[in-house]
Formats: sequence, structure tokens, C-alpha cells
Amino acid sequence: MTEVLFYHLTESRLEDALPPLLEKSLERGWRVVVQAGSDERRDALDAHLWTYRDQSFLPHATETARHLEVQPVVLATSAINPNEATVRFVVDGAEPPDLGAYERVVFMFDGHDQPQVEGARNHWQRLKGEGHTLTYWQQTEDRRWERKA
Repeated sequence: MTEVLFYHLTESRLEDALPPLLEKSLERGWRVVVQAGSDERRDALDAHLWTYRDQSFLPHATETARHLEVQPVVLATSAINPNEATVRFVVDGAEPPDLGAYERVVFMFDGHDQPQVEGARNHWQRLKGEGHTLTYWQQTEDRRWERKA
């Protein structure tokens, strides 16, 4: 079964929390797909990942680029997995594909956005019923992740 993690954003925005998690994924040698809820959000994340920090480079491409098979991180809005990723981030209330192709799926949701919170609850209940291993992480005041369940 797929390991499923829920990251509840309460103290920072997705743009602040996602890049460090992607960096850790790449340090571990994982290939990643980040699935956003809309083309606009995907494109905003694309622009942000090029500029979020001067000292680092996070190699990535959007699903509209060529040669996605060589990209360590692909930003998408669809169910594609062109780089044979084993990790998928589902953000902004996107509807996840079948999780069977992934070792790990990370749902990141904004705790100040009620539809995202409700969507995360629905995904939790459905995936728990399917037998996946689930963990729930919430941000502390200092923006660290604390396991709550």
C-alpha cells in the first residue's frame, strides 16, 4: 500500500512550505510529480520554484514541457506521471489519481481554506478505508511539522 501523508498548512503558505519538501525528496533520490488544482496555480508554482531562494536551484518542469522523462520534478494538473515518479504531492485541492503507482503521496492543504480542509478530510476517510498507511502532520507556530496522527 501507498504511504499517505497529510500536511496541514496553518502558519505558512504552500509557496513557503513546498520547496523544502521537494528539496528533501530530491536529496533522497526520489522523482516527484506535484499536482496542482489549476493551470494558473501550476504556472505560479513553476515561476516561484525558479526564484524562491537565491542560493539554490530546484530542477523542474511543467507538464507542457518536452523531455519530461528526465525531469526530477514535474508540475502538473492531470494524472500524468511522465518521469516515473514514486512520490506525488497533491496541492490546492487537486483530485488525486490512483495512488497505486506511488510509494508516497503527500496531500498539502491550506488550513484557512475550508473547501481544502473538507477535501482533505474526505480523502483521509476514503484512503483509510482502502487500507493505506496514513499520517497527519500540522505546522507548529515556528513552522515546523508535528505529527498529530
